[in-house]
Amino acid sequence: MAKFLAELLGCTLPEKGASPMFECRSQPHIGLRHVTKQRDKMPQTPPFPAMYGSNGYNKNLYKAKEEDYEGLYYHDNNLVSGSLEALIEHLVPTVAYYPDRTYIFTFLISSRLFIHPYELMSKVCHLCVDQQRLTDPQADKARVRKIAPKILQLLTEWTETFPYDFRDERMMKSLKELTHRLSSGDELYRKAVQQMTQTLIRKLTTLSQYEEALAKINSSVTDRLTVLKTKPQSIQRDILTICSDPFVLAQQLTHIELERLSYIGPEEFVQAFVQKDLLDNDKRCFSDHKKASNLEAYVEWFNRLSYLVATEICMPVKKKHRARVIEFFIDVARECFNIGNFNSLMAIITGMNMSPVSRLKKTWGKVKTAKFDILEHQMDPSSNFYNYRTALRGATQRSITAHSSREKLNIVFSLLIKDIYFLNEGCANRLLNGHVNFEKFWELAKQVMEFMTWKKVECPFDRDRKILQYLLTAPVFSEDALYLASYESEGPENNMEKDRWKSLRSSLLNRT
Repeated sequence: MAKFLAELLGCTLPEKGASPMFECRSQPHIGLRHVTKQRDKMPQTPPFPAMYGSNGYNKNLYKAKEEDYEGLYYHDNNLVSGSLEALIEHLVPTVAYYPDRTYIFTFLISSRLFIHPYELMSKVCHLCVDQQRLTDPQADKARVRKIAPKILQLLTEWTETFPYDFRDERMMKSLKELTHRLSSGDELYRKAVQQMTQTLIRKLTTLSQYEEALAKINSSVTDRLTVLKTKPQSIQRDILTICSDPFVLAQQLTHIELERLSYIGPEEFVQAFVQKDLLDNDKRCFSDHKKASNLEAYVEWFNRLSYLVATEICMPVKKKHRARVIEFFIDVARECFNIGNFNSLMAIITGMNMSPVSRLKKTWGKVKTAKFDILEHQMDPSSNFYNYRTALRGATQRSITAHSSREKLNIVFSLLIKDIYFLNEGCANRLLNGHVNFEKFWELAKQVMEFMTWKKVECPFDRDRKILQYLLTAPVFSEDALYLASYESEGPENNMEKDRWKSLRSSLLNRT
């Protein structure tokens, strides 16, 4: 996990000759912007069917609570801070109150910095049962009928938006206990609970199948140098023998990007940066769980694509062939830009800027670099990626007014991670009085919601199994093997490179 965080944090494009890994930068202190106007864009689960009539939402069911809870503080009618207990109580519906859905999303994503999800679920269940006297056999059935839809709606919001929380058996136990109390003796609620549970189980099953598929892919990947020893290079496949059309390759890269992104849970952006909260008894909320496995899988894909690009360039013996491969990947990167697949674009440019590739001066001398220079300008990290962000704003505007999936594509990841990291590091989770800094978490939720919008887009392109298989499993060089291949293609230029070349030949070529 330490290596993963080192790759993840900062998420900035390296300069030429740098490692493709994400770099960690020092973070400035940043302030928060007012984000209340954007909160209506937060995720919302459709209301419980029984309370949804032909005229829309039941206004009483979704009435916002105007009076303050004790321990919650507002500024300009916006919640800015509160004690953890007050925030939890604010999450729990009553007969006359249902929490704003933007609040539900924001609190559920941020609360895990202070309390484990299973503990939060336990507290929510306890408050629901206690406040509504659900354990009382003489409880007013009319009252139960009023509160049951709201509690079921809250649970549906939770299971729909944060299904991975329920991989924890303790979460499922609390969920089953509470829903059993609500649905006993009422067929309508029993069917609603059954539907919610089945949807949750389907999502968790799909996740398990995805993880198994990833494990199978990773187990089949071998080091390229090992393959070169056992299989003559003349009969080895390369990217141009698999796919010679840059547009088609960009389409297949988009398939992989969207699949990897679709499995990342919104909570992983918090859990990847989670730190021990000093006011919570030195307890780590996620010491017993894999915190961000799908986020980690995506970062591994980004780095794999960068190494694959570098490998394909360094592997050919002939300079003319290497130049052709470089020009091909420049065209692929350009197609990725046109599609809106900015993640693959950045990974490809990162691969071409790795030292073993950038030092091939004779090869680059044969390359028409005008298109590459334009792409590098777009990815220029100066002024906080001003050019890149400008292009993204244009793509975002296009996606908002789009009528087709192809027009809606806007795959951005690296800058999102960078912005979330700086927000997390630049603003405290708690204020000096011990209250949760909820203003920070409104902003965090807004940024994560942008990601959730991107990942819902369906890939509009046809799948090519052969190309996808190659992209996911073709052997790639390690960093040392890349340098060795680079020196073999264009000899060392100075004593330092000569010494490294000799060392690499001795250690890598003699390795069994």
